[in-house]
Amino acid sequence: MSASKLDAVYRSILITKFFTKGWGKPENLRRLFEFRKVVSNRDECFKLVEKDYPVTITKEQNLSDCRLLEGYFVTPLEKHLPGIVPEIAQKAHFQMLLPIHWPEPTCKPVCLHLAGTGDHYFWRRRNLMVKPLLKEAGIGGIILENPFYGLRKPTDQVRSSLHNVSDIFVMGGCLILESLVLFHWCERNGLGPLGVTGLSMGGHMASLAATNWPKPLVLVPCLSWSTASAVFLQGVMSHSINWDLLEDQYLSDGSYREKLSKMVTIVDEAFLAGKKFAQTYSQNMENLLQKNTPEIIKQVTIDPAYPNLDITYKESSVVSNKFGEPNDSKNEGKRKEEKVDELVKSFAQKENLNDELKVLLDEKKISQSLYNKLTSNKKFELDSQDIDIINKLTENRIREALLKCNTNIDTKLEASQQLSPQNSEEKYTPHSDLSSANRESVNIVTKSEGTTAESTKTESNQNKGLIELKSKPERKSWNVSDLTSDLWVNLPFMKSSGKKIDIGKIHWRDREALQFMRGIMDECTHLSNFSVPYDTSLIIAVCAKHDAYVPREDVGALEEIWPGAEVRYVDAGHVSAYILHQSLFRACIKEAFERSKKRWQDGKHIE
Repeated sequence: MSASKLDAVYRSILITKFFTKGWGKPENLRRLFEFRKVVSNRDECFKLVEKDYPVTITKEQNLSDCRLLEGYFVTPLEKHLPGIVPEIAQKAHFQMLLPIHWPEPTCKPVCLHLAGTGDHYFWRRRNLMVKPLLKEAGIGGIILENPFYGLRKPTDQVRSSLHNVSDIFVMGGCLILESLVLFHWCERNGLGPLGVTGLSMGGHMASLAATNWPKPLVLVPCLSWSTASAVFLQGVMSHSINWDLLEDQYLSDGSYREKLSKMVTIVDEAFLAGKKFAQTYSQNMENLLQKNTPEIIKQVTIDPAYPNLDITYKESSVVSNKFGEPNDSKNEGKRKEEKVDELVKSFAQKENLNDELKVLLDEKKISQSLYNKLTSNKKFELDSQDIDIINKLTENRIREALLKCNTNIDTKLEASQQLSPQNSEEKYTPHSDLSSANRESVNIVTKSEGTTAESTKTESNQNKGLIELKSKPERKSWNVSDLTSDLWVNLPFMKSSGKKIDIGKIHWRDREALQFMRGIMDECTHLSNFSVPYDTSLIIAVCAKHDAYVPREDVGALEEIWPGAEVRYVDAGHVSAYILHQSLFRACIKEAFERSKKRWQDGKHIE
């Protein structure tokens, strides 16, 4: 599904940046990861908040159309993780609106509204959601101030710009426990049935809060999904993060790589890879069979070193020879058969080379580590000892096979430098990308003193081989565009930003720091890491089809994580859905409460 361009434009004009100070203290992250294992279990989490947890009401006022209450309480997270919540955020402020007269004295529905990104104080949720629901359906509302927002915002924080990645987990931990406090308080005051909702980030926080209430609870998450990892790594919000800063911190402090990275798990990676293969395999095979290609049936074994090799030949509508005249079909078919024969032969040579290397390993002519490197399809390094072993090989067929291997190397040495294994400690890093124009080619060649080029082919001189680094620069004619291109790129508005990580051009799997971000986000926010809500039939999720803030690709589906939950879609992006579909969000809340009322009797739910 295409992403909304409005979402991208809107995000680009906002100056808010996230995680400007980095990951947060490693010790705080460690404590949060361990605490996540507690709050993800409903039975254990429910014990963390007492039923009579103290709540202070500071204001009570009867208005013309409703009853207004304001209050606060100390966040329970400070009790269980002392010092992790900033002092100003430890006091949880809330506002409550109730009808002056309940339509049904035995049924007093109340919904908790959690804030989305940038939703400071109470006025926005009060006017857009709580008051209309109170007027239209007699549903009371509680508006809870998020940690790091509004009255709970640290003095040195600018707008909604959380300083550390750990702050988003502190916020989530606070809201999970604070929601339990308010649910208990509502029950003590005879209110119910209860529900929770929120938009965007508030929707996801509402989902997390609902997992730990051991009774039927209305849940209507709007414009959210199953995890926050896609939001920060694939959505438009990813461009608001200083990835260079995060990578520098990650690589410079061993605590992140050596300890914390082992505490987190990327949830959807293996499962979705298999699922995507299963979904696309049959379709790809069908498309392949429908192509008008000659019927050339050969048994070809694809070597794992070339997983992306495409051996499917495509016929062009007109095939011409070197004189521009169309070739006849007989010559065309013959040429294609020759190409296939060449492929088969190359695969066979590769397979034979692996067999020969195995023989050399058994004869102890090469080391186990060198064998693993040469037969691996991954990037590896050849040290001086490996080079020495290769140069001492006398098997002519092995050397010829290695000579034909186009192995790319990433090196900073001069292209013409010649290395010998006796005096070189340099390490070579071959790469599998054969098309790179910026890498130099390393060929294993043989040399012998006082011999001609022809004599180097004889077996008698094979044992004096050296590895020679050869540069093959491509000749390039000069033209005026070389000058003009330099002029353009040096203009101030054309210069590169200098970023090492351009999140719009790379995948999160390509950098270790991005993998760590995916892992910690999944660990602390993925709904599959938490208990399934008590009654999923009371869940109605509302999503935007073209949401560029909350991508749904490559992450688990809500219906699969919570069987029985209902997911509805609006034909809009994130921003347009927020602006245009508030009435739809309220309609879903009312519908979910109507379902809950059918099971509500004498102040409690009946099974």
